[in-house]
Amino acid sequence: MDSTTEPKKLHIAFFPWLAFGHIIPFLEIAKHVARRGHKDSFISTPRNIQRLPKIPEKLTPLINLVQIPLPNVKNLPENAEATTDIPSHMIPYLKIAPDGLEVGISEFLRSQIPDWIIYDFASYWLPPIAIELGISLALFNTCNASTLCFLGPTSPDLISRYSLRTQPQQLTVPPDWIPFSSKVAYRPFEAKRLFNIAAKPKASAVEAGGVTEMFPIQAAVEGCQIYFVRTCKEMEAEWLDLLQHLHQKTLVIPVGLLPPELQQRDEDQEDGSSWSRIAEWLDKQEKETIVYVTLGSEANLSQEEFNELALGLELSGLPFFWALTKLPLCEDGESLKLPDWFVDRTNGHGIFWISWAPQLKILSHESIGGFLTHCGWSSVIEGLHYGRPLIMFPVLYDQGLNARFWDKKFGIEVPRDEETGSFTRNTVAESLSLVVREGEGKAYRDGAREYSKLFRDKDLHARYMDKCVEYLEID
Repeated sequence: MDSTTEPKKLHIAFFPWLAFGHIIPFLEIAKHVARRGHKDSFISTPRNIQRLPKIPEKLTPLINLVQIPLPNVKNLPENAEATTDIPSHMIPYLKIAPDGLEVGISEFLRSQIPDWIIYDFASYWLPPIAIELGISLALFNTCNASTLCFLGPTSPDLISRYSLRTQPQQLTVPPDWIPFSSKVAYRPFEAKRLFNIAAKPKASAVEAGGVTEMFPIQAAVEGCQIYFVRTCKEMEAEWLDLLQHLHQKTLVIPVGLLPPELQQRDEDQEDGSSWSRIAEWLDKQEKETIVYVTLGSEANLSQEEFNELALGLELSGLPFFWALTKLPLCEDGESLKLPDWFVDRTNGHGIFWISWAPQLKILSHESIGGFLTHCGWSSVIEGLHYGRPLIMFPVLYDQGLNARFWDKKFGIEVPRDEETGSFTRNTVAESLSLVVREGEGKAYRDGAREYSKLFRDKDLHARYMDKCVEYLEID
């Protein structure tokens, strides 16, 4: 495109998967698109739209929030519209929920005919609709490139060339299509858990003969013209090259890391009362001494694991802030309970916060000395953005791969039994002390600060997004 030619103004629709770890990055792209003067239609369910962070006032005329009601899904509770609303064993049913939005989204697209729709992995049925209407398709995957490479190729000739993984143990080593040295693989206990989820039929298709969990992912990739990935070449150059090879007919484009925006994502979401109380406590603590703990909205621990984590925090003797939107759930859907003694014995040097917490503000506070995290990709980005060393405790999906991608200069993974995934309060306490205490933790803090230079380089990541929008403008 001639640099002197003003690109036409586009209408771009967005439809993320029903999880806020996906919805928020999609919204960040939508805001960047709007800053370039293009019109957005951001599609989700009513409850999810209502829970979005406040959009900057100057962008609101260009971002249309489209609410499409979610039909009742068997086995899902009422008002369950995102992963944060349900225990992990119900997520397979939530994954079929977007199928119920097909009619509503199809009607919206037919009435508006946007130039592009940027969609997520669960919307495998979207490409045929968009192609019929002449709408261009871009898939946005919120994982990093190494994780997506681990999942394998979608190009038919490459699928036939490489061995299929039919046993959990095959997930515990790098696959044969990765041509360079790599530590990215699952632990045996993670592989068993993931294999059970990925290999079973989709809940909606059991009676019809079964559709495996991988089918929507493959269909979503095969249907798009552009494959956007939340990463950057400065971190994953060889993985991005490999991903392009594994998906030969699709153009793979990094969008950058979408570094968090403190004011727009935290300050505007709630009134200041919660933050005022939290800040008052944080301000009283010494610099870089507090462990910030959060395991995401989908981490369902057993009661025993929950107790051991709590005991490990107490045993470490470190001050901590443990944030939960709500008490996590067991597999049976019942809420976990804190040990009776926990609040009394940790009173004064620990806070257990069961409510919305402004994560970015907490991570940015100088009192935070370490981040105990489940290693969701968004949480890793946010922690390293503020230079916080990580104590990694992966639970589900890509989290184990994220933990093993790094050289560990900025943190460690909590040791767990390879086969069962069990851990003890002692290993939790030792891991926390190793990363956070002043003597042992200096190398990890220095490493986290070094990584933060890349993660918080807003100009670099804005250039990535500008390039992505240019690809949409050129088409």
